[in-house]
Amino acid sequence: MLMSVGESITAFVFVAIALVVLFKGVRMVPQGHNWTVERFGKYTRTLNPGLHLLIPFIDAIGTKINMMEQVLDVPPQEIISSDNAQVMTDAVCFFQVQNAAQASYEVNHLERAMQALVMTNIRAVLGAMELDEMLSNRERINGDLLLKVDEATDPWGVKVTRIEIKDIAPPADLVSAMARQMKAEREKRAQILEAEGEREAAIKVAEGQKQSEILKAEGELEAAKREAEARERLAEAEAKATEMVSRSIQQGDARAINYFVAQKYVDALGRLAESDNNKVMMIPLEASSVIGSIAGIGELVKDMQSNGDKSAS
Repeated sequence: MLMSVGESITAFVFVAIALVVLFKGVRMVPQGHNWTVERFGKYTRTLNPGLHLLIPFIDAIGTKINMMEQVLDVPPQEIISSDNAQVMTDAVCFFQVQNAAQASYEVNHLERAMQALVMTNIRAVLGAMELDEMLSNRERINGDLLLKVDEATDPWGVKVTRIEIKDIAPPADLVSAMARQMKAEREKRAQILEAEGEREAAIKVAEGQKQSEILKAEGELEAAKREAEARERLAEAEAKATEMVSRSIQQGDARAINYFVAQKYVDALGRLAESDNNKVMMIPLEASSVIGSIAGIGELVKDMQSNGDKSAS
């Protein structure tokens, strides 16, 4: 009876030892994680996702590393810009472990170290900028931070994929001053645009007046040319008439002499009629002789035309 009880206890002990050995020797790594293996406290290899066999009581799991991309919140901190403006800023950092062994044994407390590194670089990058530059160059700030932090974390087996500045908050009095400055700049731009519009309008009006004057001058020039041509033709006609009359006088025709007398008589009557002091104009009896002279000139012209036609034939 006592022997059967002892055998049962021994069998139970062996089963327990076997379970412990099995638990120590068989490990399953989940997807997205890497485990480091230590033999007598020294790193030997890295376990990828899947089922693995270890030497019980000799090999042990060192560190369980998350290989997925992770998010690190950077707490708010106060920063002084190069123009002595105090701002409150915070950020977020995205990183991914590339080498589990380096992340386990090259740095202690990886996330805390990365948080301190990011905060330090934020102070360095933003502290070298003026406030206006800081507020208007968010993309450049993110790029500079990413370059610096990624280079610093490379020995830790970590790849920093993105760093984003979430907020840059100046003090309330500084925000109010910036609002007043922006309003003044907008009013200034509005006044400049209004002045430019008035200048453009004045230029357009001046150009219109100039074009109008040019067209007016061109019209007057054209009218003067036409008037000159008319005077020239009139002079030619008078010269031709005078030549014809002179030729008739040489031929002894008395009607030609009467033409000159009648022309002077008619000119005198015209000046007399245009006088401002003239109220009543008395036409002398000799006007009938003037009319007769004009009729004689008509006959004279007809005779000269008929003579010209005969000569041409």
